[in-house]
Amino acid sequence: MGFEMRKKEKYESTEKFVIKIREIQEKAKGVLEKAQEEIKRYVDRKRAEVNKYKVEDLVMLSTKDLEYQILKRRTEKLMERFVDFYKIKKIILSNAIELKLPSTIRVHLVVNVSRIHRYVEQVERQKEQLALVIIEGEEE
Repeated sequence: MGFEMRKKEKYESTEKFVIKIREIQEKAKGVLEKAQEEIKRYVDRKRAEVNKYKVEDLVMLSTKDLEYQILKRRTEKLMERFVDFYKIKKIILSNAIELKLPSTIRVHLVVNVSRIHRYVEQVERQKEQLALVIIEGEEE
């Protein structure tokens, strides 16, 4: 009838092509895995360890949100980055914490953990005042 049945043979050129494509895929997979490891190593270098806060921990509050209240006293250049220490009242989320703040501070009670810093108590030597040094009869 004009139709000839296709012969079921293995074509050498297609087998070579499939083998070549598989080799290319394996090489690409290896290169991608290597790139992922390098990127992960680079990102992990800049990643900081997360501070775990608990209720009643003492933390210092950032002055970023308090600028308008503190600027009355001194210039921004000389202003401290963190002020006083306050207790944690409640942990809302892993990145949001409610503080016990006095009414004089006009800031929302719930702050992000980026706005607080763990309070470390001073060592005994740091609490002592240094003696005044007198040079040539003048106080310094």
